[in-house]
Amino acid sequence: MAGIHITDIEAAINHWRARSPSADGGALAPPLRALAEVYALLVYHGETEADEATLPAEAKAAWQVWFDSTPDTPCIAICSTSQGDAMCKGCGRSFDEVQRWTEMSPGEKRSTWRRITLDGTAWRFNRYAERALESKAG
Repeated sequence: MAGIHITDIEAAINHWRARSPSADGGALAPPLRALAEVYALLVYHGETEADEATLPAEAKAAWQVWFDSTPDTPCIAICSTSQGDAMCKGCGRSFDEVQRWTEMSPGEKRSTWRRITLDGTAWRFNRYAERALESKAG
C-alpha cells in the first residue's frame, strides 16, 4: 500500500479545523484528534509518510473525508499516453497510472498527485492551467 504524506495529513487536519472548530480553543473534535495523533507520531519519529494500510481507523476515516473533497483525477482531457507517450503531457501521469487510476487506492492516488505537483511540468500546471481550475469548480 501507499504511504500518506505528512502534508496530506496536515491538509486533512486543516480541513477538520475549519469544519469543526474548537468551542473552547483547546478541545479537539474526535476526527481532528485522530489525525493530530498520527501527525505527532510522524514528526516525533522523523517520518514523512504514514502507511495507508495501518493508519488507525478513526484517522483513516477523517483523512478519507478530506480526500473526498479533493479533485478525483489530474486529467485535463489532453491525454498524450493515448498517442504513445510513456508520461502524459497533459496530467503528468504514467501510462500505467492512467490505466490503473480507478483501481488505485486513495493513498496511491495522492502519491501520484504529489509527484506530478512537485514535478510541475505537466500542462495542467502551466499551458492549460485554466482547465485544471475549471475541473475543480465543476
